[in-house]
Amino acid sequence: MLGAALAIASVGFAPIAPVLKAILWVLGGGLFFFTIWFFRDAERPLNPEAAANSALVVAPADGQVVNVLPIEHNPELGCPAVQISIFLSPVNLHVNRYPAAGTIRRVTYFPGKYLMAFNPKSSHENERSQFVLETEHGMISYQQITGFLARRIVYETQEGDVVKAGDRFGMMKFGSRMDVVVPSTAHVFIRPGQKVVSSATILADLKGQIS
Repeated sequence: MLGAALAIASVGFAPIAPVLKAILWVLGGGLFFFTIWFFRDAERPLNPEAAANSALVVAPADGQVVNVLPIEHNPELGCPAVQISIFLSPVNLHVNRYPAAGTIRRVTYFPGKYLMAFNPKSSHENERSQFVLETEHGMISYQQITGFLARRIVYETQEGDVVKAGDRFGMMKFGSRMDVVVPSTAHVFIRPGQKVVSSATILADLKGQIS
């Protein structure tokens, strides 16, 4: 009786097996190609204006500006500042580039939470890597921040490195956030809601001049 029931069940499910197999192949293939696409790299030529003017700070990542916040006192810069936060969705290019030329003065890793990257608290509570960069026109800082999906940040930067604006330095994986902090004396061009492209979009002028 049991054998007959199993035989009937196997016959009933037999036509479904190829369909399930096809679905699994499609899902697996889609995930594979999405991963390959996600880890893509693309050329991002430095904005010609930024190449000619070292006071200009460019976007270190592709994404959307979610916050432009004044800060009464930023401990890394030692002065009032403005924080520009860029949210990277899973579909954005996640290779990161230096926002300006200069010398890396500090590199600090902070363990932390995995709040949604667009949450303002993520700047202080999430796992992140923070960099302080001394330029010809003053200090700026920037940080790679993990998000709910992004659980790994990688970088190739050490204290004392002399870097060029637009050069690659790391990557954030599967959705994340990048903060750039400039002195309050800088003129900030960008506004919340704007889309930015790494190396191409100018965020601020450290001289405080409007180009």
